[in-house]
Amino acid sequence: MQAIEITAPGGPEVLRLTDRPTPVPGSGEVLIEVEAAGVNRPDVFQRQGSYPPPAGASDLPGLEVAGRIVGGEPEAAGFRLGDAVCALVAGGGYAQFCAAPAAQCLPVPAGLSMVEAAALPETYFTVWSNVFDRGALAPGETLLVHGGASGIGTTAIALARAFGHTVYATAGSAERVRAVEALGCARGIDYHAQDFVAEIKALTNGRGVDVILDMVAGGYLERNIEALADDGRLVMIALLGGARGTLNCGQVMRRRLTVTGSTLRARPVEFKARIARALRERVWPLLESGAVRPSIHATFPLSEAARAHAMMDAGEQIGKIVLTAGG
Repeated sequence: MQAIEITAPGGPEVLRLTDRPTPVPGSGEVLIEVEAAGVNRPDVFQRQGSYPPPAGASDLPGLEVAGRIVGGEPEAAGFRLGDAVCALVAGGGYAQFCAAPAAQCLPVPAGLSMVEAAALPETYFTVWSNVFDRGALAPGETLLVHGGASGIGTTAIALARAFGHTVYATAGSAERVRAVEALGCARGIDYHAQDFVAEIKALTNGRGVDVILDMVAGGYLERNIEALADDGRLVMIALLGGARGTLNCGQVMRRRLTVTGSTLRARPVEFKARIARALRERVWPLLESGAVRPSIHATFPLSEAARAHAMMDAGEQIGKIVLTAGG
């Protein structure tokens, strides 16, 4: 099969189209003939050498795919050969075939294309786990999303709005602010031109927000604490601003704040299977009704993965970038 491999840590140019043996699915896994694969920030970190795959995972990049089951044990999760599915994987998505745990597969929602379906797993699993499970966003509560124009950001905005929450988001330009507001954000905040803490305080009459989904960390830590309401929850999922910041422990104690975070890739199949079941029950009906749709910014043939990564490196996208296999 054709696949994209990382020849050495570096820029997009280190991605190379190569021939690899078709993977052999293990116990409880399926083999998917890939039609589309999502491009995500962790793929970039892996390409740069800072995010190696977990033990036992494919060294090929790619954490989400959509296609048809052509082998393995689909009955392990109630599927059959030939079913159209999308799947969360720990690696190997940038290829014409990919092995995936059957329990991490979900049916392609009715009315969605394979490209749209490939844009779902990584962001929807991540947002559900961190905003609704770990962040415990409850009815009537408010959410601030940093990086609102990213794949994670657009997903968090769409899902929270579908469940009736007021959402605010930061973005890096006036164009991106308009984009997040078009998705249903009550207000987009240009972090280059505005102080998000001051803006959130003004928008909430000084109260702050109940949950913050943060991909920055670092210097944002102290400011996020200021932007939280009493009993608020800060959930960190990436370290774009660095791994260290200043934390006012007194505020955490006096205002009963929760500071938490998680990564998804190395979590066990059983954990991801629970998220898959929750998504199928709570979110897939929203996708099939059209209440929620993934935001697709661009598609590239698999052979042009380097161009897709260059676009992500430049921060040009609003929503998801997707590779199409066979091109």
